[in-house]
This record gives sequence, structure tokens and C-alpha cells, in this order.
Amino acid sequence: MRPAITNTELLDTIRFLKVQARENKAKIWAVTAECLSGPRRNRAVLDLNHISRASKRNALVLVPGKVLSAGYIKHPVTVGAFQFSQAAKAKIELAGGKCVAIKDFVSKNPKGSNVLILR
Repeated sequence: MRPAITNTELLDTIRFLKVQARENKAKIWAVTAECLSGPRRNRAVLDLNHISRASKRNALVLVPGKVLSAGYIKHPVTVGAFQFSQAAKAKIELAGGKCVAIKDFVSKNPKGSNVLILR
């Protein structure tokens, strides 16, 4: 049997995503909640190279996990993730992008349209 999640911030985020999925009839938030509730070894850990290659200028990118700073990003993107490394935050902001927590990301895009999930 898998041990229960003890990270209260993660539990709050998962609950928030499930509520938003029901209220806004947006399956994207339910999928994100499921990704976050799985085992830690299965959570997304992406670097900036991956985000840069998969996104376009001013894209909305959601990472259900952690963003690391390996590589460079040359165009502005808004990235929502559960965690960011300090260096990744600095590089994204240097390129003119924004780093936001998942709850804020969902609040700004409740329907989830034009959001790209990277895993």
C-alpha cells in the first residue's frame, strides 16, 4: 500500500484542482490533479530546454511537478508549476516570462483554454 501524501501544500493544491475541474467543467485540472497525486518518482521534472522546445512565444505552460534550470529559454512564456528552482525562475523572468504557482495559474485561466501541459 502506498503511503499517504503528507505535504500539506501539495494536498491543498490537489483539492483545489479537483474543485476547479468540477466547477469549470475543465478536465485539464482533473488530469493535473491526478498527475500530482501519483508517486513522486512519476511527477514531471522538466528543464528549460524542454519548455523552450515545446512552447511558442507567450504560451501558457503547465508543469505538474518541478521546473529545473538546465538550458536556456529565449522567448517569454507563463509557466505554472508546483515547484521552481531559483535559477529556473531567474532565467524565465530574464526572458520576459512569468513563474506562477499552480493555484494562481488556474485562477487566471479557469477554463484551461490554450494551456499546454508538459510532463
